[in-house]
Amino acid sequence: MLLEKINEVNDIFKIDKEQLPELAQEIRQFLIEKISANGGHLASNLGVVELTMALHLAFHLPEDKMIWDVGHQSYTHKILTGRKDGFDQMRKYGGMSGFPKRKESDCDAFDTGHSSTSISAGLGYVRAREINGDSYYVVSIIGDGSMTGGMAYEALNNAAQLKSNFIIVLNDNNMSISENVGGISTYLSNIRTAEAYTGLKTGMENTLNKIPVYGDRILKSLKNTKQGIKQFFVPGMFFEEMGIKYLGPVDGHNISQMVRVFRDAKKVNGAVIVHVNTKKGKGFEPAERMPSRFHGAEPFDPVTGLPKARKKKAAYTDVFSTVMCKMGAREPKLVAVTAAMPDGTGLKRFRNMYRDRFFDVGIAEEHAVTFAAGLAAGGLKPVVAIYSSFLQRAYDQIIHDVCIQKLHVVFAIDRAGLVGSDGETHQGIFDLSFLSGIPNMCVMAPKNKWELADMLKFAIQYTGPIALRYPKGEAFDGLQEFRAPIAYGKSEILYDEGGLALVAAGSMVKTALQVREMMKELGYGCTLVNARFVKPLDEEMLEYLAKDHRLVVTMEENIKNGGFGEKVLEYYNETGASVQVLQIALPDDYIEHGSVEVLKQEACIDAESVFKQIVARYLP
Repeated sequence: MLLEKINEVNDIFKIDKEQLPELAQEIRQFLIEKISANGGHLASNLGVVELTMALHLAFHLPEDKMIWDVGHQSYTHKILTGRKDGFDQMRKYGGMSGFPKRKESDCDAFDTGHSSTSISAGLGYVRAREINGDSYYVVSIIGDGSMTGGMAYEALNNAAQLKSNFIIVLNDNNMSISENVGGISTYLSNIRTAEAYTGLKTGMENTLNKIPVYGDRILKSLKNTKQGIKQFFVPGMFFEEMGIKYLGPVDGHNISQMVRVFRDAKKVNGAVIVHVNTKKGKGFEPAERMPSRFHGAEPFDPVTGLPKARKKKAAYTDVFSTVMCKMGAREPKLVAVTAAMPDGTGLKRFRNMYRDRFFDVGIAEEHAVTFAAGLAAGGLKPVVAIYSSFLQRAYDQIIHDVCIQKLHVVFAIDRAGLVGSDGETHQGIFDLSFLSGIPNMCVMAPKNKWELADMLKFAIQYTGPIALRYPKGEAFDGLQEFRAPIAYGKSEILYDEGGLALVAAGSMVKTALQVREMMKELGYGCTLVNARFVKPLDEEMLEYLAKDHRLVVTMEENIKNGGFGEKVLEYYNETGASVQVLQIALPDDYIEHGSVEVLKQEACIDAESVFKQIVARYLP
């Protein structure tokens, strides 16, 4: 096998040119085999096999710098840089990351995980190269989905001023995670059919340059009218109008053609975009037909593409989806907003039922929040569904455009808490801290699937900014018998036995229930409180606990700094209560990839670890 010859960076140069298509096929089979067994990002990686090979043939690593936007399409890059043995443990605790990591390899120039960042980072590298007097090449690889994010255009605006080489590879597969939307998608679709311009421009310049004396004059005259030529053949020529050279479109599965174009791009003194067309999921028919389903795949049958896992219980996302659809029928002013994630956030059903009340704004979280603020100011009831780690990108808009104006925007925050194998860039462990410090914001977390439904209904009827955070995965279906109506700022006391109180927020109620059973086995009673609201605090409940409880244990799936437990401790300190507080929270750090269960154990927030901490603190 050719793949056996790829054991370290630049081994691809050992492969004969005629054998490159065979190597591409072996890489695809390797990816399908490994991802079908362990899960991971499949469709995006299958689509860039030849593109990655061409980049590795046209550039030299680690001297040259490749920056992969988002980074979930970097698997072939990892293989070609000597990391194929790491795929069996990829995305597992202690194993190889599914994203580029500088600490993992010198060939990973920049840690990525979120969208639309690669051009900015690449531009920084270029300016550093200029100042330091270095001579390496910088290549930023960005997808057409990521080009719907405003940060990409802020970077392009700056890149247009460059006088030294900077190569931007636009990987165009007409997809992000779901199908792309908006003007940039339409624009790129038009470019795909405009190959005539590239051929005409090159042929015309070559011909006129051969004409003695007059050829140069004619060429200069034509260049003065090139705007009209571009507008006729390529609608807008947006990139060149910005001052950025444009090459393409190029077949993203033709290695030799891409290598030639990349070598041409290296000759440009300034920023240059190489537009490459690829097919997401290429080489695996199920992924070609359903690229969204195979974006982040669970283990599956490598022949049929069918998932191996048993059918799971309803996830929190499913509950949110169902309630949104039901509330859509009752509330004609209810609208939904997502940032390129209708499937992941569960809004696909709402879109199908209420198409005129659904808005996918592309990978543009900042715009999504301010757009929702405008919807609210106009008298509608917007629900903005965004993953916790992605909502971080819209922090200023939450403060400035929603909360200052006290606008009724509902933030449905999916993937809150630990999400597992995607690692540091995707763990939703900061939202309780960054949201609860904002004036006018209300923050809730449900203990189980029924409470999520009740809280969403409450949030839709609320009158100001309100956030509802819930975790990834199966919804907890215990404690069904406890379903007191949701009241603003009020917690729910599930068991009241004095002495020791567990006050848990959201997903940690389930853990607290397990801890309570462990304490009962030791013969100790245990009060259990479902906090419900992280902001505002239920001060009346906290005062009640201080009267006959020696230790209050706060439990949250969020970092300690600025979280729920710190606010409880601050309240008791300010009121002079004598009760002790034990804070159970995640460390103030970035949590690496691994299964959620393992990560909880490592962070000491699983039931066994919490029980041991309580015993050490509470028992004589």
